[in-house]
Amino acid sequence: MGADSYVADEVSGRIERRLYDGITTQMILKLIFTYMRKYKPGVSHLFDLKQGISLMEPKPEFELFIQVLLGHAGFEVTPNQVLRGKCVEHEVDAIAMKDGVSYFVEVKHHFSYHALTGLDESRIAWAVLDDVSEAYAAGLTDLKIDRAVIVTNTRYSEHAIRYGKCKNLIQIGWTSPEHFGLGEAIEKNKLYPLSCLRGVTREERLRLVEAGIVLIKQLLAQDRGAIESKTGLPHATVESIIEKAKHSANTLWDS
Repeated sequence: MGADSYVADEVSGRIERRLYDGITTQMILKLIFTYMRKYKPGVSHLFDLKQGISLMEPKPEFELFIQVLLGHAGFEVTPNQVLRGKCVEHEVDAIAMKDGVSYFVEVKHHFSYHALTGLDESRIAWAVLDDVSEAYAAGLTDLKIDRAVIVTNTRYSEHAIRYGKCKNLIQIGWTSPEHFGLGEAIEKNKLYPLSCLRGVTREERLRLVEAGIVLIKQLLAQDRGAIESKTGLPHATVESIIEKAKHSANTLWDS
């Protein structure tokens, strides 16, 4: 939230004095936002990052968000592809290329960030990879897929983790793998989604997503007139969203 060590100590000290047995993490988070407003008024326009991402629509919003993140990490991303398998065709959320290695990407969004992404997602990813690899070996397709990637906004179950390691799948979750977890990647590169902004409706957000705008950074980099033209949103609405984004950016960019 852009707090320096002094402010962080002040806020945490005030919260510690209000702790009691059975206090929920949700209440602690509410207290953090309440006390931080004194130091960073922009937080009043923000949701917690986990909550903001949980508010996303799985398609197309979260899928586009992940594609943008992968692009920022240096991948060449082609969304919504159909892969030829030896047995059947497979629709995948994206194909990503980097350093001569090709990946197919499957995106799994949960509205509850406490949910686990389970074994089924990992088994399906492996089955798809196996089928398209057999198709390439048999000369049925020119596209060679080297690895499978699953991206989710939650954690993986223990069974999914064990299976993924055994099958050499790349499983990106909220805190995994180390140094490339979703939460860390967002905060490190300031790639905060529009869904973290309070007071922006689902319809307004999806209009922006349809125009290819899914990040606060992207919104602030666009000309206001262009945003109105691309989204069809009224001038006053666009002005309001941009002002919220500016106040929030002053908080997020300092962190």
